[in-house]
Amino acid sequence: MTSPLAGTAPNPDDLLILLAVARTGRFTTAAESLGLNHTTVSRRITALEKALDGRLLAHAVAGWELTELGERARTAAEGVESAVALLRGSAAEAQQIAGVVRMSATDGFSAFIAAPAVAGLQRQHPLLRVEIVTVTRRALQHRSGLDIEVVVGEPQVHRAESILLGYYNLGMYASRLYLQTHGTPRTIAELTQHPLVYFVDSMLQVDDLDAPRRLVPEMRESLSSTNVFVHVEGTRAGAGIGFLPCFMADQHADLVRLLPEQFQERLSYWMVVRTESLRLPAVAALVGALRARMASYATALRGHDTPASARSDDQPN
Repeated sequence: MTSPLAGTAPNPDDLLILLAVARTGRFTTAAESLGLNHTTVSRRITALEKALDGRLLAHAVAGWELTELGERARTAAEGVESAVALLRGSAAEAQQIAGVVRMSATDGFSAFIAAPAVAGLQRQHPLLRVEIVTVTRRALQHRSGLDIEVVVGEPQVHRAESILLGYYNLGMYASRLYLQTHGTPRTIAELTQHPLVYFVDSMLQVDDLDAPRRLVPEMRESLSSTNVFVHVEGTRAGAGIGFLPCFMADQHADLVRLLPEQFQERLSYWMVVRTESLRLPAVAALVGALRARMASYATALRGHDTPASARSDDQPN
């Protein structure tokens, strides 16, 4: 049987256009990034499909998804991209990992885990580019344009690898000024008399993050946001008691952790990546860097006031 890649040789420029569509999920966005118009992108994708004798893209809710043939073409396109980048560099740069890796992750993970991991990796491989989309949601079944997803809680996905990165703790925090004004709650009953700073309940997509509604359902909402940095700053400003990631709250001396024995909610970070993407040097390098950063940051992820009984070795093998 003849391989669908055994027909007319594809135009390398068309492969790079396909790569831009795969990363963004949309013709218009890909066109803007390439300095082309939407019609040209559509025409070149059609020409590439004719050359490869098959469909490369399928329309999905989140945008255009690669077909099986499209995934193979994407791998070839990334090779073209890397080769072009190396030709533009010096001989020393020929040994560098190059290309673009696009990932999504929560706000806190992006800032405290991903950003330092990327910076360290780029000191070794300056030609590597990483794009981070910050979002708090379940893992996508169709991850158009994304090489890596980092989510909270074990994901249920198909045609992808799920990798446990490690754990972090959430705790109840209040500012010192807030406690001076409103008093320090010593019991759960007293805690429920204070307002809560946390996620917008109606917009929360991750079941594992619904702990306050389960642990202290009587707490009334004060300041709600989809962004965890707003939770931290709102708590520091005295909007109420925040249910915060310990590794973020512990950065601020003006925040006090409350009732750590009762509130030591442990959550997990998972990474979702396509099996074929793990074969790409740039993706594999970033995966390794993220895992290493999680391991080195394990103590901070648990929190300063985490009870000794909860300080087990949280890192996956």
